[in-house]
Amino acid sequence: MSGRFPVHNGITANAAGVNDTTVTLIDAPGPGASPFRFRGTTLTDWLIAKDPRTRVLSVSRKDRAAILPIGRSKQPVFWYSPNGTFTTSTYYGSALPDWVKAFNARRVPASFAGRAWQLLLPESVYPEPDSVPFESGGTGFLFPHVEPGSPDSAARFLTEFPWMDEVTLDFALAGVNALKLGTGPQTDVLAISLSTTDAVGHRYGPDSRELHDQILRLDRSVGAFLDSLFRIRNPNEIVIALTADHGLTPFPEVHARDPNTGAMRVNVRPVLQRLSNSLSEAGVPGNGLNYVFGVYKGNGFSFDPGVLELDRPALAKAKINPDSLVRVLRAEFLQVSGVARADRISELARADTVNDRIARRWLHMFADDGKAALVVTLAPYNYWLGSYQAQHGSPNDSDAHVPIIFYGNGIKPGSYPEYARVVDMAPTLAAIVRVTPQEKLDGHILHNAIR
Repeated sequence: MSGRFPVHNGITANAAGVNDTTVTLIDAPGPGASPFRFRGTTLTDWLIAKDPRTRVLSVSRKDRAAILPIGRSKQPVFWYSPNGTFTTSTYYGSALPDWVKAFNARRVPASFAGRAWQLLLPESVYPEPDSVPFESGGTGFLFPHVEPGSPDSAARFLTEFPWMDEVTLDFALAGVNALKLGTGPQTDVLAISLSTTDAVGHRYGPDSRELHDQILRLDRSVGAFLDSLFRIRNPNEIVIALTADHGLTPFPEVHARDPNTGAMRVNVRPVLQRLSNSLSEAGVPGNGLNYVFGVYKGNGFSFDPGVLELDRPALAKAKINPDSLVRVLRAEFLQVSGVARADRISELARADTVNDRIARRWLHMFADDGKAALVVTLAPYNYWLGSYQAQHGSPNDSDAHVPIIFYGNGIKPGSYPEYARVVDMAPTLAAIVRVTPQEKLDGHILHNAIR
């Protein structure tokens, strides 16, 4: 919805996305969240600039998926809390609106206590085997999957079951009615992020029977939502845009649809351990090498798999030359089996980004060596060692390829071979609703999709 890459909008990692200690959640536990790291504007801002009457609603299971599509604008933005309610933060206001309180009072998530996730269709429809021990960390990988019997626990674990999407869409529809979206002469914005596919995909992998069933259920949930939306609003005045934030690489041990024979789990911990030890001996402060929430932290550095960030002031104080350090590290990473390349952003900036898609994708994230001292790319289909979950986040095609779909009265039906990117969606939507972006965009208008 910004039409710009992370290098320009400031959001380069989940860990440093919307977490904000200066704000708190409303009527819910958990860390505060806001768009304070986000830079620039979004489609919402462009619409409001044209017509201040524009109404907005953004909802999701995840805080970042609700917040970031709208940018910094203080609009109605809500996300799911493990306590079974939809919440927001004090960045957006001091209290929940009455319609949100009324929805939460229904305690819909608690109603799923003890419910079993069974296959939606006959078992013969699913070609995927159910007994794949690499799924779900080797436990609980067989159907049926049962929600906890306690209402509170059911609400907490709802995010791992297909009906999380149903609840999110029910909440969105309640918001459409309460806020009267789509009833005025202006263009309104409804942003919905459905995150169960992400949760199920991570746990069971892209080739699982679980993900197959989740997509079938998601299709029906979205269909029911659109049927309801088209009953209360004029379908000819609705434009729908659909995409995903990432793909998903299959487990290295599972060979179904992808050419991932020979895929492996890559262990770079010895390299990072040696680095931490040597920097500690040189006087760089720290607590040794630790692995927390998927990120390695050592003396004077952090490694969010693929991205090495250096504490340059600490290195300077210890009289360590970061350029020399990175040169040595690069050579060490390249010696690790399964690592395809290790690059400095300053070197990638001189690469042939027309043909080198790996360089191009890294440059869409980082502008210089200050934030990312070194970026490490695994060979296609390889995994970072350290997590039982299915992974994404590499600049390889399996992670970067996502669908882009437009639907509505202003869209020309068809499937187009033109190369398209997620950043092209905001300028295309802006062209459809006839608003002007307020800044230079990385994306361009997909003219052949517009009627």
